[in-house]
Amino acid sequence: MTKQSKLNIQTAQRIARRGFFGLTMLTTFLLISCASAPVYGPTSGSAPLATNEIPVVTSTPIIAEADNDTNTKPYNQPYRVRGKHYIPITSATEYNEQGTASWYGQESGDTTSTGARFRPQGLTAAHKTLPLPSRVRVTNLSNGRSIEVIVNDRGPFRDDRLIDLSQGAAKKIGLKGLATVKIEMLEAPVKGNSSRSS
Repeated sequence: MTKQSKLNIQTAQRIARRGFFGLTMLTTFLLISCASAPVYGPTSGSAPLATNEIPVVTSTPIIAEADNDTNTKPYNQPYRVRGKHYIPITSATEYNEQGTASWYGQESGDTTSTGARFRPQGLTAAHKTLPLPSRVRVTNLSNGRSIEVIVNDRGPFRDDRLIDLSQGAAKKIGLKGLATVKIEMLEAPVKGNSSRSS
């Protein structure tokens, strides 16, 4: 057996061990996450679902078109992140809330939860429970500046944050790190192609 053949066999064995380890970790994660208690949206008012009724949604479904039935889309179904369940609000016409906003850039990836291409300089945002896509007005309470954005992504997945703005939207309202903001619903869901404003 040649030296190259031995190296190829050793490489194949390492890859096989990693694959087995990855499968074991995935199985463990799925079993642990099934035991977590659900977290509900701040204005959902819906009754809790049994744990076995909550589907797990992939992080980036390949969908970019909003239509009349967006509540049935995968990105508007209950989902789980880091062991917490989130149940998107089905009707947010009266949504009005204050909380902490942050911003995110290219480090979050290339695709939003709706499947639209993420553009850091666009006027978009991420919210844990608002219906996707939605149009909201975000007002920076420290300076009174506001912007209309399309919510087309999920996040921020921190208990102390209400909304993540794209870098472009954050600049427009003078948000450089964290800020207290007011969020007002303008339109939910946004009709037409949700990728136009991302």
